[in-house]
Amino acid sequence: MVIAVASEKEKVTEHFGHCENFNIYETDGDKIVKSRSVKNPGHRPGFLPNFLNEMGINVIISGGMGSGAIEIFNEKGIEVITGARGEAKIAAEEYLKGNLKSTGSVCHEHKHHDECGEFMI
Repeated sequence: MVIAVASEKEKVTEHFGHCENFNIYETDGDKIVKSRSVKNPGHRPGFLPNFLNEMGINVIISGGMGSGAIEIFNEKGIEVITGARGEAKIAAEEYLKGNLKSTGSVCHEHKHHDECGEFMI
């Protein structure tokens, strides 16, 4: 399984499309076996879900995400976890342990920055 965490360096970002980078974690069972960071190539409607799908991502974790991106991820069979915060690697580890569940946090505007809903870890 491959998990992507929308991030600002090593922290989970509040809004998926405007993240600085994606921390990518390759897993074996419930352990992270390899990690890397990929720069966000730019926010354009529909682009990032397809970009991550082409990278073989199975799960995307973010603080918040727009409904359009969620729909595309769902169409691609990629699990969406929103409402996360804190360290990206810890969020991925908590997901693997079954402790990180989506809050369903959906961003409705691109100018919000802090209005994507509640967070948990």
